[in-house]
Amino acid sequence: MNLKLQNFIFSIVLFYSCTLFAQDVSLLTQFNGRFDFTFIGNTLNPQENSFQTSPSIVPSSSATLSLDSQSVIKKAYLYWAGSGTGDFEITLNSTSITAERTFAYQRNNFGLILDYFSAFKDITELVKQTGNGIYTLSDIDISDVIDDHFTRKTNFAGWAIIIIYQNKNLPVNQINVYDGLQAVPNALSINLTDIEVVNNLDSKIGFVAWEGDSNISVNETLKINDYVVEQLPLNPANNAFNGTNSITGSSTLYNMDLDIYDIQNYVQKGATSMDIELTSGQDVVMINAVVTKFTAKKNPIIIYNYISANNDTSNPTFFIEGLRDIYLNFKIEIYNRWGQLVWTGNNTTPDWDGLSNQEVRLDDSTISPRGTYYYIIYLNDPDYPEPIIGYLYLHKEK
Repeated sequence: MNLKLQNFIFSIVLFYSCTLFAQDVSLLTQFNGRFDFTFIGNTLNPQENSFQTSPSIVPSSSATLSLDSQSVIKKAYLYWAGSGTGDFEITLNSTSITAERTFAYQRNNFGLILDYFSAFKDITELVKQTGNGIYTLSDIDISDVIDDHFTRKTNFAGWAIIIIYQNKNLPVNQINVYDGLQAVPNALSINLTDIEVVNNLDSKIGFVAWEGDSNISVNETLKINDYVVEQLPLNPANNAFNGTNSITGSSTLYNMDLDIYDIQNYVQKGATSMDIELTSGQDVVMINAVVTKFTAKKNPIIIYNYISANNDTSNPTFFIEGLRDIYLNFKIEIYNRWGQLVWTGNNTTPDWDGLSNQEVRLDDSTISPRGTYYYIIYLNDPDYPEPIIGYLYLHKEK
């Protein structure tokens, strides 16, 4: 194509294609501890929409979760998306799912108003119960809009699960999950805040993105803090969002992307925010979720040394903030004022609620009397070899 003609066509595209509304990508939640993240998911497009000869999506698709035996699921977030104003009731592994949050993006494409949607559901309990295995999503219905979108080759549907997991062999990391629904063309800037980069070693960023095309790479770049990034062979610098899954190595994730980039060379120690910039001269790429991982400091624990064992919701247990997610091998011993062991616990037991789990029996009861007790906390961490010793007060009505 003649370069002048090509530039003229792109100018027309810019003039007639504009965003009418979207939702900014912002922080959803943060985890500090021995955590990491991964994605699973799949497309419902039988092939890339730009190659389809007739509009269609498949009735269901599947993906496999395979965590190692020492990894424990902390959180699982389901996102699904497609063309149109939305289908917010779907099925996952025969379980009906209703969206608890929704997103919408609308653009004017040569005078035709095109809508896109995504939806969110916290499915932590379902994924904890299911564990490793096959997850199948079905019942996304975009039949009422697929023909209109097919005329612009923007018909798609797909799903993804962000999984945050804990493993005692991991360093202490900070995981941030951001979501919204923003899109290019032509340029998109996202500033990620609430970041704390203690060490940039093994820093990562992951994207859940929709509608990227492998055969469209017009001025398409992904920048992190002004550096153009790539991850070969799946994600070249000029075609970042191209229907790939960097966890499985797939290049046939038609019109969606589940990609995790190594960014330790693009972020500095001490950083508290990070800038993402996407450009695209033609491809309609929608960012739904972003996940970051940085090495975090071991936050000091905060001990709340007052227990009100009165069957109310005010300080009902011996709670220690920052303990369970970071010092996974801790052990606690609680003694009464006469030096008798009353209770022991670790990461597999609930917080102490005033009941004895030892042979000590006062007043012929497992219920410890009110008064002062003493604790010894063994963190069993090489950075903190000495135990923490202190006292706490157990209050309850006579």
